[in-house]
Amino acid sequence: MSAREVLDAEYAALGVPDDHGGFAQFVVDGVSEEQWKAIGPLPRQHGILAAMLHDATPQRLADVRLDPRFEGWPDAHPEMSDFIGLPIADGDEVLGALFLANKRCPKPSGSCGFTSEDEELLAILAQHAAIALTNARLYERSRELTIAGERARLAHELHDAVSQKLFSLRLTAQAATALVDRDPARAKGELQQIAALAAEAADELRSAVVELRPAALDEDGLVATLRTQIRVLDRAHTARVTFAARGVRALPAAQEEALLRVAQEGLHNALRHANADRVEVTLARHGQGALLRVTDDGAGFDPSAVRRAGRHLGLVSMRDRAGGVGGRLTVESAPGKGTVIEMEVPGG
Repeated sequence: MSAREVLDAEYAALGVPDDHGGFAQFVVDGVSEEQWKAIGPLPRQHGILAAMLHDATPQRLADVRLDPRFEGWPDAHPEMSDFIGLPIADGDEVLGALFLANKRCPKPSGSCGFTSEDEELLAILAQHAAIALTNARLYERSRELTIAGERARLAHELHDAVSQKLFSLRLTAQAATALVDRDPARAKGELQQIAALAAEAADELRSAVVELRPAALDEDGLVATLRTQIRVLDRAHTARVTFAARGVRALPAAQEEALLRVAQEGLHNALRHANADRVEVTLARHGQGALLRVTDDGAGFDPSAVRRAGRHLGLVSMRDRAGGVGGRLTVESAPGKGTVIEMEVPGG
């Protein structure tokens, strides 16, 4: 767990509440599997840990055993003294809590090993944990809405293999920033870890790309696949997302896949980056080929800054996809004026 490494603690835990005042999930780090089995069931609905789910304020204690809320622990539980806990919140809703114990440092008698700087670092991690938990909820919602089982499977693999790696990368970068002045040696170690995580994420993404052609495209064709995916997005987002197809005939597999990927990238940009209220996707017959158009009323951007914005918005990969199947991509946009992406492909 990144929190235990960054704060140099012996033990760490992440608790996610259930609907009954206790924990639905409790993930630990620093406790062996054998110890955890010996400890027994998840934490019950009392004590300092569960109290954190109701009183959403940071807790920093010199000795958790002396707190009036402490009610003991099983015989197999490791001995803990200094303690820090922080709620993970989304607005007023408590999504979970982070707990750490036994900081690895000399502890003057009667004082807590965890410092105010540690609390600031843990607050950063809690903010990112809130994003991760919220994204996990959205992922589950999207998975339930997704009709194609193969797409759900691949989304789950990508979420686990790549998203979590990138999340760790962000946390490690935050930690390195916070440590660079007070502990340059540890900051250097965190930066080395960033390089390693980035390389792993790139490798995993390349492996996943091999499977990116969804079964729905082979089974249902481009029009039906786009219609299904856009219906899901329309239900999952506050923006109005629509799709229309006119006279489209079947195209070679490579062209259909390229059109699907460009449409997905354009939709992602409109919904996640441009904050659009309305997104329209059309696919029409164009000679012997097809013309895809993705139009949004979002924030737009300056095309003259395409060198800077291109990779951020996926424009480079979209142009590569279009060129790879003999097609052409055009992008029209201006700050505050929305964006229109068109991709034209010839017939097969």
